[in-house]
Order: sequence, then structure tokens, then C-alpha cells
Amino acid sequence: MPQTAIGSEQRNAAALAALDALVVASRIVDGQPTVVSRYGDDVWLTVSQPTNQPRAAQVLDFRRVAPAFRGAMKAVVHRYMQRGREGQKRPSDRAIVKLLRDAVPFLTYLNRLQIVRLADVTPQVCWSYVEACRRLRRFKGGMEKPLKPSALGHRLGVVEALYELSQHTDDAMPAHPWPSASYTHVAGLTGRGTGDRGGNTPLMPDNVFATLFQKAWALVENAAAVLELRDAWLLVKKERGQSWSVEEASYELRCFVKARAWPGAGAFNRVLHELRTACYIVVASLSGCRNHELAFIQSGAYYSTSSSGARVDGENETYWWMRSQSTKTGEGHAEWMIPEAATVALRTMEHWAKPYQEQIEAEIASRRARDPRDPEIAEALRHGHALFLAAEPRRSNQVRTLSLQQMNKDLKAFARTCGLNWELATHQFRRKFANYAARSQFGDLRYLKQHFKHWSMDMTLGYALNESQEMALYAEIQDELDDIKAGVVEMWLQPGSPLAGGYGANIVAWRGTNPVTMFKDHKQMVRSLAESTPIRSNGHAWCTADDNLCVGNDIEKTRCSHCSNAVIGLQHAPIYRGLHDHLNEVVIKCDDIGDGGLKLVRRDLDRCRKVLQGLGQDVPELDHE
Repeated sequence: MPQTAIGSEQRNAAALAALDALVVASRIVDGQPTVVSRYGDDVWLTVSQPTNQPRAAQVLDFRRVAPAFRGAMKAVVHRYMQRGREGQKRPSDRAIVKLLRDAVPFLTYLNRLQIVRLADVTPQVCWSYVEACRRLRRFKGGMEKPLKPSALGHRLGVVEALYELSQHTDDAMPAHPWPSASYTHVAGLTGRGTGDRGGNTPLMPDNVFATLFQKAWALVENAAAVLELRDAWLLVKKERGQSWSVEEASYELRCFVKARAWPGAGAFNRVLHELRTACYIVVASLSGCRNHELAFIQSGAYYSTSSSGARVDGENETYWWMRSQSTKTGEGHAEWMIPEAATVALRTMEHWAKPYQEQIEAEIASRRARDPRDPEIAEALRHGHALFLAAEPRRSNQVRTLSLQQMNKDLKAFARTCGLNWELATHQFRRKFANYAARSQFGDLRYLKQHFKHWSMDMTLGYALNESQEMALYAEIQDELDDIKAGVVEMWLQPGSPLAGGYGANIVAWRGTNPVTMFKDHKQMVRSLAESTPIRSNGHAWCTADDNLCVGNDIEKTRCSHCSNAVIGLQHAPIYRGLHDHLNEVVIKCDDIGDGGLKLVRRDLDRCRKVLQGLGQDVPELDHE
């Protein structure tokens, strides 16, 4: 063999060795960088994912890729990690893992076709993959169903990503997978509306939410006795349990709880397990946090501030805040306003989590004794002070933050114990919170107005209270408010829908002029009017005034009957019917209110009658008229 060829092989071998030694992931352990993964490894570990992700979701396992494509996929993934895609921000670890996971079906398909290089992938091959995906069937609910457009989009979107990223490697796809088109068009995603602003997140019905919250809060209120019993058992176990076998420990626990009036160890453990879920429900319901934001919560995460000097009435209000992290929009450390009830649940979880936190401390000490540079020390430290913890039986009961998947399982089980037939999931609490907050500002709900005082005022006050708040939540509340307002306007504009009040009468007249011709379509008309009209409910009418200073919103309710800013609908009819009957009784039975008082009662009675008549209600003539 010529000397030059030998030298070339040696240089190539050295280059490959250097590439394999390239560090792709590292952690800081006690101030020192420690290698976690190198390019040559078949499994790369990501190090920046939220703590609610299980171990399997944090790794890039190239062993799942056909051997012929492993080298190319490492190059593609590494390029994606370092530079991202054209015109997009640098990807998160979750997006990187998703890229490899989504690519596996495509690469497996190529391998079946005996294609072993990306350079041999033509548009014809890509279109054949599209057809194969369209023919694919999944069993769901006992039926075979094709892939949804969203699932098909995931499978096809990664093909476009491979084309783009492979251009920077030695194995580039020669052409765009579907020239003059995009994966969204091919998957059938273009032209599809998202429906409600909540996307695919269903809005939890009020009765479901009320049932869940009431049971959760009951568990939180009675948590002290349960946790004191748990602590007493752990002390007994620590003092005498070193020599117990698993069977003996189980027997001792049964005796321990039965001696304290518990039906058995199973019931005791079940209540402890449900208590964690209950605390999650309370905090999620009252904060609007996403699951990963709650997973990041640590001991001592809440504090209070005073509104002293900010209120014109001189009252000193206390506001509670909760610290955590948010990776969804890249906000990092953020804070949320919470009612005091949420701090009760957080304190309960601090107590609940203490034994688990101690287990993590022991693990860290053990790892440091064996190897001070063990990268798992840094991982354990990420979970060390978390509240929503769990032991992982498949990993020798190692304690880590409860995963998103497990929390969803626990929530569904909790809902079943409440007798609910609702597929409960973590992301539903955020939308429910935003919906309640919007309804509070809209005026239909008093609950949040009591606990979150600033949401009954101008939204900008919330920004002034704390600059560290997660502002995306305000946007979601505004979205829900827009939807609620649009729903009200939609009802107003329905032909034949009876309306009373001064503004309501004007709407009825305006409907008769065929106003839709002024807009592109009915939907645009509804949205335009909803966005341009200040609308809030005062309980007995919708008020469209720019402020809430009118006494008709509170003291003189019947003023709305003729107010030019008021719209009264059928849902308000029972209120005016009740007022009418009560005022009529006053006129008949009360003879000690004087002429002035009687005049006011008759005036309000007449207003109620006009409202009811305007709503098409039957109002009998009064005998005393």
C-alpha cells in the first residue's frame, strides 16, 4: 500500500477518534465540569430538560436507528443542537429528543427499502413514505383508525428537517422531499382552524372542577393528622426497622396503623398518595401554572408582600407569591400570584416531601463518597428540594420529581375516586384558571375577586405588583375573556333573541338593518363588536360603559332597564321576576314607608315590568294599579 494511502487512513482514523471524543453534554458538579456524553456514545443524555420528564425522555438513543444511518443521524442531531434550523431559535433539549424520535419511523422505512444513505432519498421515496403513513392504522377504542393530521404532520415534518440539516453533513438528501409544497400542506394541516383558543385543551366543566377541588381541599385541610402518623411510623421504622424483612415491615405497618384506628396499611398509603395529588390540584387550580412549573417548585417557594401605599382607601392588603421556573416561553425564573389557600397546600407538600428530600440528600452523599465527579450528583441536586417527589421502583426506589405521565395517571385515578367520568389531565387546570380569571373580570364570578383582588381592577395593576410574573398567563386570561365576550355578542346578534335595556333595544333595531353586510362575514362581525365594546356582567345585566361607576351596577339595579349602556337578556329574566314579585309584595303589605318610599318602589316595579315585557315574558296586571 502506498505511503500516502497509509497516511490518509491514519489521518482519517485520528479525525474519527477526535470526533468521537467530542463532548456533547456536560454538567457542573461542585463547581467542576463533568462529561456526561461524547459524540461516539450510542446514547447521549440531555441535561436541561424540565424535571418532570422521565429518564427515557431525556436521552437520545441512536441504537433505535438502523446501523447504516447512525453516523448520519449523529451529524444531523449535532448540527441541530449547535445551530438549530434556518430562521428558528436554538432548540430545547426536548425538541432535540423529539427530532430523533420522529425520525426513527422514516429511517426504518428507508431501511426496509434497502436505502442506506440519505443521499439516495429522492422525492419519489418521500412521497411513497407519505402514502405508507396514510395507510397506517392504529387501534383505538376497539377500532382501526388512520393517523390524525397532527400525527401525520409529526412524521412528515421531520423529513423536511432531515433534508435541511443533512445539507451540512457528508450525507445530504439531494432534493426537498416534496418540491413546491410543505409538510403541513401534505399532512392536511393547512387551512385548518384551531377552534377554541384553548386548542385541544377541553374546558373543564364547573361541576367537575368543583367536585375535584372540594375533595382535594378536604384532604389538604386534614393533612396534619395523616402526616403526623406518617412521621411517627418513619421514626419507629428508623429505630427498629434495620433488621426487618420486607414482609416483617409490611406486617408492622399494618399493626401500627390499625392500633391508631386506620382500616389497614393499604388505606393509609392510599391517603398519603392521594394527598400529593390533592395538593397538586389545589396549587394548579389557584395559580394557573403548567405541570413543569409546578415540578420546579421547591421548599420555601412562597412569600407575601403588602399593598400598603397602593390603595386609595388606605386598607393594607396582603398578596401571596410563588416562585418557580418556566421553560415554555424561555422566561426562566418567574413568579405567580396565589391566594393564601395555595400556601396551605405548599406547606403541606413541604411536610409531605421531607422524607423524600432526605433520601436524595443521602444519595448525593453516597455518590460523593464513591466518586466526587459523578455527573448524577448534579442531576440529583436538581430534584433535591422539589416538593412533588416520588420513588421510582424500576430504579431501586430512587427519588426524583414526579413525571408528567405519572401525575396524569394520578389525576385520572383521583377523578375516578370522586365518581367523575372525566379524562382529567394536568394542562386542563391552566385553561380552567384562565377561564375563571376572565369570568371574574367579566363579573360572573366572585371567587377570584375575593382571592385575587387586583383582577377586579385594571389588568395593568398586576404588572405593577410584580415584574417577575409569568406574563404569558395574562395573555391566556385575555384570550378566554375575548372568547367569553364573543359568545355574549353572538347571543345578542341572534335573530329573534329578546333583549332589554337601552343598549339592548338599540341592538335589536340594528339587527334589522342587516349589519353583516358591513363585515366580511358573521364571525368577523361578532369578533369586531366584541373587541370594540367594553362588556362586563354586573349580575343583572351586561354593562358596556367605559367605567364601572354607575350605581346601576350595584345600588340601583333597576336603572339598567333604560340605561343606554345596558343589555339585558333572557338569562337575567329570573332576577327581574324576583325583583318584580318582591317589590309588588312591598307595595301591597308595607304601609309605613311613606309617599316617597312608595313612589320609589312603584318606579322600580315599573322598570322591572318593562324589562320583563321587553324579554317577551308574561307580566300580569297589578290589582293595586
